[in-house]
Amino acid sequence: MPLSHAVLALLSSGPSHGYELKGRFEAAIGPQWGGLNIGHLYQILDRLVRDGHVTRDHVSQNDRPDKTIYRLTDTGLTELRDWAASPVVRAGGFRDELFLKLLGVARLGPEALAAFVDRQRTAYLSDLAALTRQRREQPDPLVAVLIDAAIAHTKADLEVVTAAETRLAELAERSGRSGLSVGEQRSVG
Repeated sequence: MPLSHAVLALLSSGPSHGYELKGRFEAAIGPQWGGLNIGHLYQILDRLVRDGHVTRDHVSQNDRPDKTIYRLTDTGLTELRDWAASPVVRAGGFRDELFLKLLGVARLGPEALAAFVDRQRTAYLSDLAALTRQRREQPDPLVAVLIDAAIAHTKADLEVVTAAETRLAELAERSGRSGLSVGEQRSVG
């Protein structure tokens, strides 16, 4: 994930220290992303400094520990602009735990497939309800777009899991008929 570019984007609004960047990131992205690990953020900042995209200045404080202020450089601004101008291209394929679960439950037989699909459908419907509530209450346009994306992804996953029940039924039936219990597998091996 291009978190380094998100940090550059935040620094384009002005200098900031690490914990302030963490808070600004989490406020800008909203609850859909999750928290940003402060240790990871400092690793990103170190790389950005090393690459000349950011400078760092230490500021002494009398009543608190010293803090480090990070500033975007001209090189960093150029990097941010180049990154922002390029399209997002999925390079890693479509890795998703859902497909691994479907692989597993289809091989456990039709009952396991049906039970999983039912539980997963319920979870997605619950997620959609929560996301819809969040969307109605969200005044920030960027966070609203991210919630809209989460809703679209969840709806797509719901369609996939619903279709999988039908599309994997034959495989599940075959696997259920030919499947051996763990104890039977051990005795055969």
